[in-house]
Amino acid sequence: MKGSWPSLLNVLGVSGSVSESARSACEHRSSPPVLPLDSEPPPRLIVDAPVPGPLARSLAVIGYRTENLHIAPVFGPNALNVSPRIGHIHVTVDDLPWHWVDASGQPLIIKGLPPGPHKVLIELANANHVVYEGHVVEFVIPKAAQKSAV
Repeated sequence: MKGSWPSLLNVLGVSGSVSESARSACEHRSSPPVLPLDSEPPPRLIVDAPVPGPLARSLAVIGYRTENLHIAPVFGPNALNVSPRIGHIHVTVDDLPWHWVDASGQPLIIKGLPPGPHKVLIELANANHVVYEGHVVEFVIPKAAQKSAV
């Protein structure tokens, strides 16, 4: 995955250097060690603030990474016995009554949000959709984004 975050930002048209906080979740990925399940430390979710530039185009790019859990598109009760742990994230936008599941491990890209304040709940879940922890990211899509998004 190293090198993919700056490339993604170039594709999205974000110029300049990537801030250290934008790099923290996406460029520090590593393969987790294999440990017996009962001795693995608890999973953690680390979420960055949205990349500022794309917000002006109604585009939220949110990087994240996990510790002690590998993001993978594997689901069901048998997957709970795998070491290192595997799971995915649940994403809820603006307290809507529904969410979607992402098992790509790539930064979240949410397009077409209207101008104004927004919040995105990102939850780390196991292969059976049981949530370990969640983080809320709040940001504002500027009013000028409505004109440039058309």
